[in-house]
Amino acid sequence: MQLPQNLLKKLQIRNNENALRQLSNSTALIDFSSNDYLGFSKSEAIFEATHTYLVNHNLLQNGATGSRLLSGNHVLYPTTERYIAAFHQSEAALIFNSGYDANVGFFSCVPQKEDVILYDALCHASIRDGLRLSNAKTYKYAHNDFEMLEKLLQQHKSTTLYVVTESVFSMDGDTPDLGELLAMCQKHNAYLVLDEAHALGVYGDKGEGLAQMLGLHEHVFARIMTFGKGLGCHGAAILGSDALRQYLVNFARSFIYTTGLSPHSVGTILSAYQFLATNTDSLHALRANITHFNQQKYWLGLKPLFVPSKAAIQSAILPGNQNVKQIALQFQQKNIEVKAILSPTVPEGQERLRFCLHSYNSKQEITDVLRLLHTFVF
Repeated sequence: MQLPQNLLKKLQIRNNENALRQLSNSTALIDFSSNDYLGFSKSEAIFEATHTYLVNHNLLQNGATGSRLLSGNHVLYPTTERYIAAFHQSEAALIFNSGYDANVGFFSCVPQKEDVILYDALCHASIRDGLRLSNAKTYKYAHNDFEMLEKLLQQHKSTTLYVVTESVFSMDGDTPDLGELLAMCQKHNAYLVLDEAHALGVYGDKGEGLAQMLGLHEHVFARIMTFGKGLGCHGAAILGSDALRQYLVNFARSFIYTTGLSPHSVGTILSAYQFLATNTDSLHALRANITHFNQQKYWLGLKPLFVPSKAAIQSAILPGNQNVKQIALQFQQKNIEVKAILSPTVPEGQERLRFCLHSYNSKQEITDVLRLLHTFVF
């Protein structure tokens, strides 16, 4: 049956703008595109540790069998949540099926009708979708513009305030001044909510995230940790007080009305965390590669193209969907996978190549990819 005409028209417009999204198969190209920063998704040690744990604890089932409030709260859930809470020095942790589910669940139920949410303009789509489901009033402030944020805080000081940001922004790879932001939240009695999806496994002595690295985590109302990046698996957790955990169990619809993760999925989360806590070689290799990338882009005169970043995400702004797609294709022809990020995913004129760095990229691969970029652009 054919799509309705209004939907076909939308597809045609997207195609005409050279912005039609397509699914592509994974490739064997040199990886500068995935979020697998530490290579954990390919770790045989984590895979074997998960398998051994499941066998030794007789957890030989393929699914959770239901939502966690019905039959799906198998024994690995509380074990893993306790481990995560201890690792992140938090009172409690609650696992969600994905980072998207965590953000939608949190923002749709925690801020109330009389409350106000102030969020960074570059917050992830999952946060924005959660805000759409919220009954609270929402206002965005310009990216990392704390002067604008303070004005908004002053304007709405008579109500309960939530400030929402990310520790590493997924498209730019930059970070907010978390100390200044927390001081502002404390001054105005605002609750800070921090999405640490792209900081887990990158910042901190053991990859704990930006807030813990700075010793500020106790002052953050809620931290969202997503496992599909640095941990190389699937799922997410919201960190906070015991009372927040209990509230989410009772009111977060994306938690209540979905089948739980399988024992194997939760076991992989636990194994990945244990590996992160005891094996820092990958973390050190990643940081060395980030430093090398930044040094090389400086020496090659490429720094003006890039959004400043000390994270694993490095974005070169190359305006125009057709332009950036063509350059990405040239990289693929050289056996290198770099993704073009097109509008409307990013604003028109901010199209970019998004280079994701990993512990397993060699220094030579990093040098080569930047030399090729120089050749393609100049």
